[in-house]
Amino acid sequence: MSTPEPMKLVTLPGVFAPISDSWMLADAVRQEVVPGRTALDVCTGSGVVALSAAERGAVTTAVDVSRRALLAVRLNALRSGLRIRTLRGRMFAPVAGERFDVIASNPPYVPSPRPDVPRRGASRAWEAGPDGRLVVDALCDAAPAHLRPGGVLLLVHSSLIGIEATLDRLRQAGLVDVEVRSCVRGPLGPLMRAQQAAGTIPADVDEEDVVVIRACAPLSHPASGFGVPGRRVDRGWR
Repeated sequence: MSTPEPMKLVTLPGVFAPISDSWMLADAVRQEVVPGRTALDVCTGSGVVALSAAERGAVTTAVDVSRRALLAVRLNALRSGLRIRTLRGRMFAPVAGERFDVIASNPPYVPSPRPDVPRRGASRAWEAGPDGRLVVDALCDAAPAHLRPGGVLLLVHSSLIGIEATLDRLRQAGLVDVEVRSCVRGPLGPLMRAQQAAGTIPADVDEEDVVVIRACAPLSHPASGFGVPGRRVDRGWR
């Protein structure tokens, strides 16, 4: 079973169109957000996650390095009658000093032959260095400083870049109740297949788990670990 798509979006040329992982994260955000709380969507792309938060009544901010992505968010918000603050920059730089009740991100996480992240072009929406963790690790380290006490971080990525590594990194960063909130197994999508052909993903890998990881800024609760059974889908991811 696939996650239902709650809205139709305008996607401009050069802006990463939402696929399965995007809708999966959007669904998780809708279940976390309550009216009047603040939400931040980092690496917003077309804005599906930010729109989902705003639709639920959150005071929402969307951040991306791409001007076209932010224009797409504004267009989609206008079409939906929603208000979203859009800020251009890398990760948390545009919201320095601010804290939020919910932070969500579908960051670049596809392994690639280049040692860094692209500075321009469509591929900056998905390429994230040889192990696919350049952006994910930075998010894990920086997110706690932007969460209110008890605030929630939701982060989506593939098992190909290491689920346990992310769980451990979030705990080391000081977050608690770190867990895999949801997990869906499916075949590699075209972006992963392309990198497999380039040699950054083992040739014998045919499937991946895509997970939404949830973590909280501490109040008084210890970390709870994880263990959420996966569901299977018949369509690919990235």
